[in-house]
Amino acid sequence: MGTPEGGGPLRSDERQEASGQMETTSRVGAQTPAGEGEQPLASARRAVDGYLLASFPWYGLDEAFTGPRWLMQVGTSADGAVEHGSVGHGDEPSVRSDSTEDTERFAVVVTVAANPSRRSADGTGLLEATSVSSAAWLAGVGLLSFTWPGQMDHTLRDDWLDQQTETAWVLADDLGGPDWSSLSLPVDGVPTPFHYRESEFGWVLAGSTQQGVHLGAYGRGMSAYGLAFSAIRDIEAYA
Repeated sequence: MGTPEGGGPLRSDERQEASGQMETTSRVGAQTPAGEGEQPLASARRAVDGYLLASFPWYGLDEAFTGPRWLMQVGTSADGAVEHGSVGHGDEPSVRSDSTEDTERFAVVVTVAANPSRRSADGTGLLEATSVSSAAWLAGVGLLSFTWPGQMDHTLRDDWLDQQTETAWVLADDLGGPDWSSLSLPVDGVPTPFHYRESEFGWVLAGSTQQGVHLGAYGRGMSAYGLAFSAIRDIEAYA
């Protein structure tokens, strides 16, 4: 997975390629409907299996959050290794438009494996190391996936998403810039620094843990300032 940190922002064609790779290698979680004739239990089992293949711990909100929890999706590399994934808390978000009342309260936590620079699966090149910027970009794009300018023609949505995705790359490459502020939140009970920003669509934050993973998060309707994160003991409880 290409990341914007370490070598500067990727070119537009590189961003599109990286984005396409993540889309084609994602394993959809709880939001994917069961196939025809498939029992819901079997669908949930299939969804959680992707998370169980990860070699790193998953993170979510700590036990102080008592609302619904649900799986989203994992992202894999070309050789099938799980590299990142998301879990949700609160209301399962729908696409927000300017014409609908914004009553949803949700927070999504993104876990990204901390990988060094490494060779691609076919051995022909190097994959950039993952970083806090990786988590910031994934969280920023995740928030965009539930955002829809209500007055925009559907034919313009792709152009809008391309523009906003490019902005997310630029912001993730400049975590020390004026668009970000500092925020300290508990991770496994330890105060941990995060980069934080707000937009008209919601909020995004990103940081790292002592367990060798990077964390991103995004949400709406729930204050980021009151969140705390912890390693998930039983990912199947989210299924």
